[in-house]
Amino acid sequence: MKVTGDLHLMKKLNKSIILETIIADSPISRTAISEKTGLNKATVSNLVNELIASQLVCETGPGESSGGRKPVMLLFNREAGYAVGVDLGVNYILTVLTDLQGRIIKERRVSLHENGFDYVLEQLHDSIRWALAKAPDSPYGVIGIGIGVPGLVRPDGMIMTAPNLRWNKIDLKSQIEETFQLPVTIDNEANAGALGEKSYGDYQTAKDMIYVSAGIGIGVGIILNNHLYRGFSGFSGEMGHMTINLDGRPCSCGNRGCWELYASENALLEEAAKVLGEEQTADEMTLDYLVHLAEKGRKEVIELFRSVGYYLGVGIANVINTFNPELVIIGNRLSLIKSWIEESLQACVEERSLQYHHKRVQIEFSKLAMKSAAVGAATLAIQAFFAQSKATVEEG
Repeated sequence: MKVTGDLHLMKKLNKSIILETIIADSPISRTAISEKTGLNKATVSNLVNELIASQLVCETGPGESSGGRKPVMLLFNREAGYAVGVDLGVNYILTVLTDLQGRIIKERRVSLHENGFDYVLEQLHDSIRWALAKAPDSPYGVIGIGIGVPGLVRPDGMIMTAPNLRWNKIDLKSQIEETFQLPVTIDNEANAGALGEKSYGDYQTAKDMIYVSAGIGIGVGIILNNHLYRGFSGFSGEMGHMTINLDGRPCSCGNRGCWELYASENALLEEAAKVLGEEQTADEMTLDYLVHLAEKGRKEVIELFRSVGYYLGVGIANVINTFNPELVIIGNRLSLIKSWIEESLQACVEERSLQYHHKRVQIEFSKLAMKSAAVGAATLAIQAFFAQSKATVEEG
């Protein structure tokens, strides 16, 4: 038995527990940490001093006294480092620079005019360089880069397929790591969005949450019992490709009648092109333009929004019937047209979901809107950074 190794392991575990407690509950005193964790006061005091020396924790003013001397309160130093989060969309790249608690410091959105990998990689490099240049000086600097991608991503970060980008088997992770010499974490953008909502959204207390990313395509991030559900192979959540029309039009995924063919931004723009005819060129037909027309009262555009809202409700009813969640959050681009799609969406869900499932579910539009996936991607990088200091016990 290696006593020294066991003691080292226990110290790392205890320090990790203390840091997590400070992050979750700061400002907090050493005594309160001892009470919450069950660790003795001497252990807490010693390990807190190490965390202060590492600049991850700092002392602040005195707290409320419970009868004796006022306790010194502890804060997590969220500015000890920064993370880059990227939402790589089909027609945009949204990049954020956050502190270690996911607070956005800077953000930048650029449009993509094509999906070729070389072109997108160049734009991605440019966006990341911009974020790195904006990072303030800090003890740990930029600790990593997280990227959300609209496709199937293996646990090791390999992009197996991204149908709407027309990418297959792309090792983006290695290329970004080689260029910037920083740890890179890549995940499905809906998973990243769900993580962003769970970590920093308005409904963090929900234990069972479904995040619907409704943009050019549709993806779903699934939080079950407070944990991101990835599925057996890590590819869960591709509900944008569930069939809602048996004899529907063909989809880029190889299926027919997929949900995202009827309820996505892309579906909306395709229908708008038919309805509005020659009024705008294909390049000018954007969601922002349609919002402009709807605000001016164009009835045919408002009706298109309502139709897309109804179809979005069809899929959400299936989600509710399947998972019986506490909360469904709608994010990404279609959250921007909430005022026009909410009524038809809610009516469809009420009509098509089972009564006992629908009765208690809460359906909300994301307050983070377009930023959920980018913030979630930054969170992936932050989690990877802190995981480096955590001891793991492998099953023998």
